[in-house]
Amino acid sequence: VDMRCTKFAAPAALSSANPGICHMPTFTRFLVPLLVSGLFLAGCSSMKPYTDSPQYDESRNRFEHPAGYRNDKGLFDVLGLAGAFLTREDDPAEKNGMPLIDPTKVPPADMDGRDVTWIGHASLLFRHNGVSVLTDPVFSDRASPFAFSGPKRVVPPAYTADTLPKVDILIVSHAHYDHLDLPGLKRLAALQPDIRVVVPLGLARYLSRAGFTDVTEIDWWQNTERDGTTITATPVRHWASRSPFDRNKTLWAGFMFRFDDGYQFYFAGDTGYSADFTETRERLGAPDFAAIPIGAYEPREFMRESHCNPEEAVRIFQDLGAGQAIGVHWGTFKLTLEPLAEPPQRLRAALQEAGIPVDRFRALTHGERWDL
Repeated sequence: VDMRCTKFAAPAALSSANPGICHMPTFTRFLVPLLVSGLFLAGCSSMKPYTDSPQYDESRNRFEHPAGYRNDKGLFDVLGLAGAFLTREDDPAEKNGMPLIDPTKVPPADMDGRDVTWIGHASLLFRHNGVSVLTDPVFSDRASPFAFSGPKRVVPPAYTADTLPKVDILIVSHAHYDHLDLPGLKRLAALQPDIRVVVPLGLARYLSRAGFTDVTEIDWWQNTERDGTTITATPVRHWASRSPFDRNKTLWAGFMFRFDDGYQFYFAGDTGYSADFTETRERLGAPDFAAIPIGAYEPREFMRESHCNPEEAVRIFQDLGAGQAIGVHWGTFKLTLEPLAEPPQRLRAALQEAGIPVDRFRALTHGERWDL
């Protein structure tokens, strides 16, 4: 089963070979090491609950969104999705890849200007008035705990840890493997250890373990300041895990950045549609620019509570009152059943239906830079 269906993460303090296995059936030989590794991960992670957080449900010993129960799926739900995934129709983009622009071969941007480069999936490099923000950097070939299985990239990352320009602020929205890539983070920390990192509750230990020295955890509606930029964590409708044993032991979040000149950038991370975006606008003001997921939405009944589709992404854009937006979380990994190239097509149609100019909410080519 695709580990994406059972991804989890473990919390941290607030901060800053058995021969007999060869005789087992094939499925058991796979399951036993998975269970052992999961128990090891769970045992080695300090499962300290964040009971002071309004998001922490002490009765269930985990974080919860008010509608989070809808994300809980039974074994048969997961097996049904796995069966549908294994028997899916051929996707040409999955076999042939997607277009890629090498940003290192494009004339450098004005560092005092404003632009965004789509690295792939939910990874963005956003720059405003000399401050650069990196979101959910994933550089590995697979969004998985294993190097040999799990969702594989269909297009390389536009930037790698080695080719990235200087980064000032890094955020990781949640613990799922397509958003928190420990091997890639370790390489980035080795090259730029002084990046200021902001994460939701429970993720600091992962980033500190990767090698970053300035790591801060915040709860929904809490904020912190970095480089004159105020960063506020916001609620989104999702969940978190890195093993089958730590569901929602860490929090997930969107992030609003307010720069010193009042300009606002919002990163939604990974989310289903909810009223959270209207509340975000009411409490923090409308963002000038937003990054909103548009992919990983089929089969709809399974994915509805965790991932918005392009039509819902347009509603999020409207709820936020955003000036401009980029569509993320599509076209990089084959995570779900819709064709990889479909989300931008549906996004354009939804924008036209809503009477919104299509140049206000764009889906970029991998590696493309949008001068804002």
